[in-house]
Amino acid sequence: MPRKPPTEASPVADFEQSLDALEQLVDKMEHGEMSLEDSLAAYERGVGLYRRCQTALEQAELRVRLLSDPQDPASGEPFASPTAPGNDA
Repeated sequence: MPRKPPTEASPVADFEQSLDALEQLVDKMEHGEMSLEDSLAAYERGVGLYRRCQTALEQAELRVRLLSDPQDPASGEPFASPTAPGNDA
């Protein structure tokens, strides 16, 4: 039987998996029981995971903008954070 080509993970699933792996990595590093070499490798992996999370968030934001105004997604305004200065929440 021919095998199906691997499917690409959704941005949400990729974000959740990457964030979970990043949280586990940070927890392991915070215990301070890693060698310098292991710490550097963990840091490098953490940077990669952070970038994957950032990319997934950017893709999700683009999808929201496209859904909000498919004719002009660039016209979308970022949501205001309730904790941002100047917001009375």
